[in-house]
Amino acid sequence: MFFLFFSFCFFFFFFFLLSTYDHHVKDKTTILVFIIIAVSFWWKWRTHKREKKIITTMTNKKGKKILKLTREDDMIEDDIKLEELPLYDFEKLAIATNNFDINNKLGQGGFGLVYKGNLLNGQEIAIKRLSRASNQGYEEFINEVRVISKLQHRNLVRLYGCCIEGEEKILIYEYMPNLSLDAFIFGSAKQELLDWRKRFNIIDGIARGLLYLHRDSRLKIIHRDLKASNILLDKDLNPKISDFGMARIFCGNEAQANTLRVVGTYGYMSPEYAMQGQFSEKSDVFSFGVLLLEIISGRRNTEFYHHEEAISLLGFAWKLWMEDNLITMIEPTIYESCYQQEILRCIEVGLLCVQEFVNDRPNISTIISMLNGAIVDLPSPKEPGFVGRPYEKNIDSSQQNLDKYSINSVTFTTIIAR
Repeated sequence: MFFLFFSFCFFFFFFFLLSTYDHHVKDKTTILVFIIIAVSFWWKWRTHKREKKIITTMTNKKGKKILKLTREDDMIEDDIKLEELPLYDFEKLAIATNNFDINNKLGQGGFGLVYKGNLLNGQEIAIKRLSRASNQGYEEFINEVRVISKLQHRNLVRLYGCCIEGEEKILIYEYMPNLSLDAFIFGSAKQELLDWRKRFNIIDGIARGLLYLHRDSRLKIIHRDLKASNILLDKDLNPKISDFGMARIFCGNEAQANTLRVVGTYGYMSPEYAMQGQFSEKSDVFSFGVLLLEIISGRRNTEFYHHEEAISLLGFAWKLWMEDNLITMIEPTIYESCYQQEILRCIEVGLLCVQEFVNDRPNISTIISMLNGAIVDLPSPKEPGFVGRPYEKNIDSSQQNLDKYSINSVTFTTIIAR
């Protein structure tokens, strides 16, 4: 209320001043410029104050500094309990990374860099440092803190804490020695390290992580940016879903939501989300289907050429399905395995996940039953989304995935939901 009252008084005063000098000042440019500058400074001050109120620090009963988010944050729904998260000292993180030495860099994305760090007690950590030069990332930082600090599952990356000092905003995660899945499956010599059993374990682990997010956690979470670079692999190549900066919490019986701010990665977004801003469990299912087909084929959904008679991996898989020739899609290093029928079954499940219409796609619990053979007779998939037509031109890709440790390579597109 104070800000509204202050705003009204502020603008009333300057418009009154402008009208007062109407007959005496021929050129009102100076006054207009002054008003613009004053408003800019006021807005910057207001934003700074809001940020300070959103993020606060306190000391718990054990004398340890912790982070607390306040109700000033308009992203926090009223019925969600706020969590406390351990705070790390920036000086200790600088020591752990040798002053953020480039040699400790694990990856890079739109919001900053990720470094490997070694704490004084010998613990290895991954440090995501929000770039101070980036105009994006603050809301994603807050969102990740609120979402992932509430989650505990063997197939989700663990957030240890964060650091907020001055303009520094840093997230601290468990370190994944094998980095991200995309480093293994796309045109790398590491492809040979992933036999079919390891690939199936990764597919199954991702599905079980999604099941926890959608059904088993106390909060229903829609990830919205599931992709190969956001799947991290531990020392035993077990998968962990990471990067919850774009995630949304669903409350109560909420099943679907709309947004005018479509965020995600080119090639993984479902048709209803990319074109209408609608997202739900089934939009994550679509992304999972794309990821499943990429793991089996060893090819990115977005890297196809016209001479292959397909505009995407989905189009290629659909073409092979119609020709009853899915075996052609299998990546060479697992082609000769003795599990071809199981692999073909998984491709069929992937096609069921990427069907164009939401209601045609199975939910994640059904997908797990299909993958593990609990459901024997699978329905015939219908045509995937985006097949037979180019991707929407209003979705600008920033798919320059240089990251080996989950930093968002995302698309920000403002659309009018239909």
